[in-house]
Amino acid sequence: MTWLRAPGAEDDKRSMGVVGVVTGSERYPGAAVLGVEAAWRTGAGMVRLWAPRRVQDLVLARRPETVCHALDEAPADVRAWVLGSGQDARERGPALRTLLLEALGSGAPCVVDAGALDLAARHAGPVVATPHAAELRRSLAGLGIDEDDERMRAARLADALGAVVVEKGAATRVVAPGGRSATVQAPTHRLATAGTGDVLAGLLGAMLAGRADDAADPATLARIAVEGVELHGEAAAAAAAGGRPITALDVAEHLPGAVAARLSR
Repeated sequence: MTWLRAPGAEDDKRSMGVVGVVTGSERYPGAAVLGVEAAWRTGAGMVRLWAPRRVQDLVLARRPETVCHALDEAPADVRAWVLGSGQDARERGPALRTLLLEALGSGAPCVVDAGALDLAARHAGPVVATPHAAELRRSLAGLGIDEDDERMRAARLADALGAVVVEKGAATRVVAPGGRSATVQAPTHRLATAGTGDVLAGLLGAMLAGRADDAADPATLARIAVEGVELHGEAAAAAAAGGRPITALDVAEHLPGAVAARLSR
């Protein structure tokens, strides 16, 4: 079974999933470009971006279909959120903090990455947290949790947050509260390049927007996360065929083929 959505005759842009994206910053604007691109190419019906003007301009130059909002505009009409990629909590202003908390408190499924991980405990709905190893350690420290066993860190964070944790790496671990876990081996080590995590966050956001009602079940949320990690790897492997070096944008551009292959199985 796939958790990807294929449109039918009765679908429209909203039923296919509206993704709200609060990513990127003046320092790291490319994270928003990558996440938005990935959300569109995974099959989102609509993508709404809340970001500074410079970030909006770069996203619109690449994906003019995107609906853009200023950081002080109230969030609305969103089925799932992608939060924090390309942001640094130490540089976060009050408007961004308010927006992130409103998104987390909305009850909609959220993908929480990078600069929003410190706020993840404030969620009111399903959450998939996507830290790499260093972010995982910082998140635990921020919660006052000291865990020396690196194999247990993702499980400790999942239990503390009540969230599915995707610990990114060559072997990516997906851990649900209670300790149930799955490991997805990357089919190519070419994923070890900047920005691929931003692509993963965007594609997960699109999947959750299309399956927002199903995501309320923790076990299903974990299955969606596992499939998203697999899809990410399949797109990367297609991009890197023959040993080619790749960029994160190459991974996003190969998502439609990876999606089509899964839907046809």
